[in-house]
Amino acid sequence: MVEVTSSPGMEQWEHVDMMYISIESTIALASVLGNVLVILVVSLNRALRDPTFCFIVSLALADIAVGTLVIPLAVVISLGLKTSFYTCLFLSCLLLIITQSSILSLMAIAIDRYLRIRIPTRYSIVVTQQRAWVAVGLCWLLSVLAGLVPMLGWHQALSSNSSTSPIKCQFMAVIRMDYMVYFNFFGWVVGPLTIMTGLYAEIFRVIRCQLNRRAEAVADTSKYYHKELKLAKSLALVLFLFTLCWLPLHIMNCITYFCPHCQVPKSTLYVGIFMSHGNSALNPLVYAFRIQRFRTTLIHIAQRCVLCKAHES
Repeated sequence: MVEVTSSPGMEQWEHVDMMYISIESTIALASVLGNVLVILVVSLNRALRDPTFCFIVSLALADIAVGTLVIPLAVVISLGLKTSFYTCLFLSCLLLIITQSSILSLMAIAIDRYLRIRIPTRYSIVVTQQRAWVAVGLCWLLSVLAGLVPMLGWHQALSSNSSTSPIKCQFMAVIRMDYMVYFNFFGWVVGPLTIMTGLYAEIFRVIRCQLNRRAEAVADTSKYYHKELKLAKSLALVLFLFTLCWLPLHIMNCITYFCPHCQVPKSTLYVGIFMSHGNSALNPLVYAFRIQRFRTTLIHIAQRCVLCKAHES
């Protein structure tokens, strides 16, 4: 009987894996708690129950799903547990669905703000809360359809015994890189991000023009556009952070696909994963520090919690 000992290299990678799981757990907890607070704030403050915040709630739900589903699944996949091929493929597709829903929620927010600026007098007629929730449903439906494309056949080829025997469940063992690069990245990330960048650029241009044109107009009109400008900046910051956090992982996918002989270090890959998942914990911080109505309600909730604890003690 041969005793297997761990080499220093294996121990180093085991340490990296443990660090990965610890950091992922922290990100998951922060994502869930922060975004549950987002939904709680919107539900308690009537002033926040407008179409824009319907889409923000949709984004918060996607971020909660990152903490409760995506991160645990990512950890399971990173451990390479043995499952059937199609079970592993379905788990990998779930990761993709949540990402797509975040992007489409950001797209819906950008379109909503654009309409708010372009048709301010007819906005409340065109964009009702009911239509906003219908749009949220469509975003999630499209996300599910796009994320499940590998289940329809765009996946890694099955070996002779992989359909019956368990495989080591790893993302790249079931998901093809041409799907990730051409369909997921170029089609569902670069395309929407380009459109959203154009929308926000047009939003800022229109607001600046209106503020310059109405410099001597009534105070209410000027106040309206200043308020819209501040909110647009906050939501554009959410988009910027999403882009900043997700691009490194997609760039690594492109390197893997276009340069098969290039090796992406495991630690670098983990950093890319941390950044993509950590984005879900950043959005509540943006809302808290940048949106006055949100921050006021959040402080009120915190004060009530403190008072309740004081009475209990």
